Amino acid sequence: MKAAYFRAYGPPEVLEYGEAADPVPAAGEILVEVHAASVNAADWKMRAGQYAATVPLPHIPGRDFSGVVLRGHADFKAGDEVFGVCEVPREGAYAERLAIREEIVARTPDRFSHVECAAVALAGITALVSIEDTLKLRAGETILIHGGAGGVAGFAIQLARHRGARVISTASAANHDYVRGLGADELIDYRSQDFTKLVSGCDAVFDPVGGDVTERSFAVLRPGGRIASVAAGPRPPGNVLRPNVDRRRSHLERIVKYLVAGSVRLLPITTFPLAQAAAAHRVSEARHLRGKLVLQVGFT
Repeated sequence: MKAAYFRAYGPPEVLEYGEAADPVPAAGEILVEVHAASVNAADWKMRAGQYAATVPLPHIPGRDFSGVVLRGHADFKAGDEVFGVCEVPREGAYAERLAIREEIVARTPDRFSHVECAAVALAGITALVSIEDTLKLRAGETILIHGGAGGVAGFAIQLARHRGARVISTASAANHDYVRGLGADELIDYRSQDFTKLVSGCDAVFDPVGGDVTERSFAVLRPGGRIASVAAGPRPPGNVLRPNVDRRRSHLERIVKYLVAGSVRLLPITTFPLAQAAAAHRVSEARHLRGKLVLQVGFT
């Protein structure tokens, strides 16, 4: 099969496109013909060797995908359309075929394409688990969501508004109208404004950015407020909550319900062919993209 993989940790240029061995499904797994795979920050962080836990090389990255079952098991048969999120550190979505436990895969909703389902999988369930399960955001509360133009934050803003919260978000000035359209009530230009000087008394903060943003966010919380971060590293500062974005079919089905009901809408999607995975990583790593990046495999 064709795949994008790296044989050494490093910059985007270490990503190669070529032949790789077909995966062999183990007991309880299905074999999927991948039609689309999302690009996430976790992908280039893994490629760059930023995670403490290394993986055997060569490694095929890619955490979320959508495609067609080639070999089924108990719940799915050949021809079923499915999407899901791979388990770490196995990954493997940047390829024409993928073996994965069927219990963490869900059926794709009829109204959505493979590209759209791949774009919503990991970002959608990360936002869902963070806003609903970790922060337990309630109606009437105020939340600050950092990096509002990004994929995870874009879904988080919509989920927070759906739950009846007031949403403040940081974004570059060029993205203010876009983020406001997602449901943000107040925008802060992180390039020219200090959010700690403009915001106070928040019930919650959601941080998908990391770095000093996490630590500085404590300044905007009311007493007893809470922070959840998916980018604070293995040892987050203070009492930062780390969302447990475990792989479950139920998480995928929850985000599908929101999409089908129109409570959450898809974000803008930029596509690259799988052969140009390195170029897609450069765009993702620059952190200036609105919405989501998706790699299209030849079947799409």
